Amino acid sequence: MPQVSIQEFERVPLRVHTFLAGVPLHDVWSVDLPRWRSGVTLDEFLRTGGNCLCAPSSLVRTLLEIRFFVGRFFRWDQEPAATEWQTFATRLTDTDHSRSLAAAGTQDGFFRIVYRFQNEQLVELINRTVHAAALSALLETATGYRFYLGIYVRNVTRFTPFYMALVDPFRRLIVYPSLLRSVRARWNQAFGSN
Repeated sequence: MPQVSIQEFERVPLRVHTFLAGVPLHDVWSVDLPRWRSGVTLDEFLRTGGNCLCAPSSLVRTLLEIRFFVGRFFRWDQEPAATEWQTFATRLTDTDHSRSLAAAGTQDGFFRIVYRFQNEQLVELINRTVHAAALSALLETATGYRFYLGIYVRNVTRFTPFYMALVDPFRRLIVYPSLLRSVRARWNQAFGSN
C-alpha cells in the first residue's frame, strides 16, 4: 500500500487542509479501490461496514495489545488534564457543524469524531504521548475510487517525537498496510456483489 507524498495529498480538495493548518501532517497512505458502481460516499461505506472500515489482522491486534499493556504500565493512555489540551473540535465552524453527519466528540473506537462529511472524516486521540488526528477520505477517480488515510501529530510533551520514532516502523511496515488491505477487503465485500 503506497505512502502518498504530502504535496500530492495537499492537492486533494479536502476540508482538513485548512482545518488542521499548523498541525504537522505525519504521513499519508492511500489504496485504490475498484468501481463497482458510481456515487459511493465515505459515509455510505462507513454505514455499510458498521462504522468500521477495517478489521485489524491478528498481528496488528497483538501489536496493539502490547502497546496498550505498555501504555497502562507507564500511564500513557490517560488524557492530560483538560487545561493542558484543546480538542480539534474547537476549530469547527458553524458550517462544519451543519455539514457533519456525526456529532463532535462521539466515541469511535479508540478515537473521538471531530467531523464526518459525505467523503471525509476526521477523528482524534489525545493522551500523554500524542495529540493525533486520523483523516479518512474517499474520492471517486476516473478509473475507480481512492481511499486516503492521513495522520496528523501534535506534540504534547518532549517525549512525543521519541514515541513516534519508536512506533513508526511498526505503523509503516505492519499496521497501516494491514489496515488498508482490510479497507480494500471490506470495500469488495460491501460493494463487489452489487
